[in-house]
Amino acid sequence: MRAIIQRVSSACVTVDGSITGKCGTGYLVFLGVGKDDDEQSAKKLCDKIVKMRIFEDENERINLSLSQVGGSMLVVSQFTLYANCTHGNRPEFFSSAAPDKAERLYEYFVNYARSLVPDVQTGQFGADMKVSIENDGPFTIYLDTEAMK
Repeated sequence: MRAIIQRVSSACVTVDGSITGKCGTGYLVFLGVGKDDDEQSAKKLCDKIVKMRIFEDENERINLSLSQVGGSMLVVSQFTLYANCTHGNRPEFFSSAAPDKAERLYEYFVNYARSLVPDVQTGQFGADMKVSIENDGPFTIYLDTEAMK
């Protein structure tokens, strides 16, 4: 699995003009599912994200986790994290999971996150989404479970 985590002051996702999910202080997580991913990948990635200490403490040091700041999480599916642009100019997505598997593991990730974080909201899997972000910092982290072995 791959994730882009952005520390945000606020984020919101809409589908067809209706808000499907939003968060205040916390993380916007763009989540991509690879063809070799499974539930263990989802748990490992989610645990890492939730435990990351990327919020400032009282001494302005990057030292606090999501739970320590009472933050929320907005999770948005994004298969394009598996884009391969090494051949030509049109990306190919052979490494991304098939839609049914990707949706199942995306939902697994979200449900697991909800067991760890009180406020987890989502986009709509497979939809054309509009995402508004107020990136805090900016602070953006890329994680890949392949590199976390």
